[in-house]
Parts: sequence; C-alpha cells; structure tokens
Amino acid sequence: MEGRRRPTIKTVAARAGVGRTTVSRVINGSTLVSEEARAAVLAAIDELNYVPNSVARGLVTSRTNSIALVIPESESRLGSEPYFSAVIRGVSTGLADTRTQLQLMLVRDKGERDRLTDSVAERRVDGVLLVSVHEQDPLPGLLEDMGLPTVLAGRRSPTESLSHVHCDNLGGATAAVRHLLGRGRTTVATIAGPLDMDVGRTRLQGWRDALAEAGCDAGRRLVASADFTEAGGEHAMRSLLEAAPDLDAVFVASDVMAAGAMMELRRQGRRVPHDVAVVGFDDSFFARHTDPPLTSVRQPIEEIGTMIARILLQEIADPEAPRQHTLLPTELIVRDSS
Repeated sequence: MEGRRRPTIKTVAARAGVGRTTVSRVINGSTLVSEEARAAVLAAIDELNYVPNSVARGLVTSRTNSIALVIPESESRLGSEPYFSAVIRGVSTGLADTRTQLQLMLVRDKGERDRLTDSVAERRVDGVLLVSVHEQDPLPGLLEDMGLPTVLAGRRSPTESLSHVHCDNLGGATAAVRHLLGRGRTTVATIAGPLDMDVGRTRLQGWRDALAEAGCDAGRRLVASADFTEAGGEHAMRSLLEAAPDLDAVFVASDVMAAGAMMELRRQGRRVPHDVAVVGFDDSFFARHTDPPLTSVRQPIEEIGTMIARILLQEIADPEAPRQHTLLPTELIVRDSS
C-alpha cells in the first residue's frame, strides 16, 4: 500500500466509464444523472474508497470562505484589456468587509475546466464569479448543474437563467450612433465585438437600431467584427475601409479596438475626426490617452464587479434566494474624436 495514490474524481470517472461532470453531479446530489450512471459512480466510489477532500476534512456542510473569479481568456487578454482589471477591483471592493478569499482562475482549455469542476465537486470554493461569457461556453451550465452558486458579469443571452449584472449595451450603442449622426455624419460603420457573446450582438443591434431610426444605410459593407483586441480593431478598420471607402464615422464596440482602429485610420491618411469620427465603448483609460482623446460610452465596470460579488455572497448565504438580473445604465462621454 505504500506509495499508493489517493483516488481522484478522474480515477472514479474512468472506473465508472463516465465523465468527471457526472461524478461531480452524483457527489453533489444532482438529479440530472441517470440511475444507471449514478449506480456506476457509486460502485466506483465504493470500490476505490474515494473520499472528496472536503469530506475527509469533515467540511461537507461548512464553508471554505473562498470564491473563484473565473475568466475564460488568455493571460494576454487579461493583461491588455482594462475591463478585467476594473472587474477585479470591483470584486475586491465587494468582498472588502468580509473574510472571503478570492481565487483568480483562468480557464483556457478543457484541462483547466476539468480542474475547476474538480474544485467545485470537492467544495474547495463556495461559489463562482464568471466573467466574459460566450454563448456556447459549457461552464455556466456545468456550474449550475452542480448546484454551486454562480453569478455572471454579463450574460449568455437575454434569457439568461443565472444571476447576472450587465450594462445597457443596447442603449449605450444607440446613443453613440445617434451622437455621430447628430454631428452630421452620414455613413456610419461599426466594429462589433465577438458575435458569440451577448455584448457583441447587443451593441451591434444598437448600431442597427439608431441607423434604422434615422433612415440610414446599415448594410453589411459597414459591419466588421473583431475580438476586443487592439490588433483586431486595426484589422477590422482595414476591412471596413476596403469595403466602404466613403465611410465618415465608425462606432467601435470597445475602447481597445477603437485605439487599433484609429491607428489604422492614421496609417491610411484619414484624420480623426475631420475625415472619420470615432466613438468607442467602456470609457477605459485608453479613451483618455488616444490621439485625439476618444469619445466613449461609459459603463460602470467596477460597480459590476462589486455587485456580482455581493450577489454571490447572498446566494451562498441563502441558496434558495431568487436569481437577480441587474441592468446598469451607461453614459456617453464626448471627447475630441467625434
């Protein structure tokens, strides 16, 4: 027996012939498991003498006073995108008067997702905050199935079931485009965010709504989408100028992409705002340090972080509490780029 390793969820899953998520659901009493699978998992647990860490410590019904902030993005996005640092500051504020510890977890592939579900199954965290959610991301559904309190910054779609906090992306985008039209611009293009994210689709819809309201062209030649990065903004702006060389304004779905778009405009000899007016979204520090300073839609990012932390603490304290869906207002901050 010396040197024999203690069995893990992965070991149990392999013995039972099921996935780790199924084992996690059985351990946590989920009803979303067939009787056949449940019996196989329980038999494997018994054969392997598997005991979750939290059970071994006698902490099954107590709390760890620890929550995870999960960001399904790369380190480069985390370091270059001001949105994430603002959310982290807000979450820290929301936890400041508590003894709750915050674990930051990047989930970039299946292996890291498996490690997160292992942590959840063994109750090493009391709840999860999930940032930057994509429509088909399996994580929110997995966490919900496993019965762990989970709150989102943003949402997968307008029918989101989990508690979430997001800003008025539709209204903010509409206000941005109305502003450009009000300045006499007639051919307003857009650089949208990823269209597998609600934030990308909703800001694009705001652009469409404002142009339809004014009876202006909202054709496909005026739309490019990118990945919320500066390089993505540059590439999208290049594509727009090729497809619509007559454009005189562009609404960009993030400040980071707007900075890239302005670099490309300058490279092609287009003056901002004389030839092309530009409006971004977020009102991050990028907006104040571009040349010229960027008009942008301000969203209360730190407040979003604070609110998701407080909502999660409420759901941990009372798992039967009703889900909360919170919409925060936006504000157009006008600077020299428009």
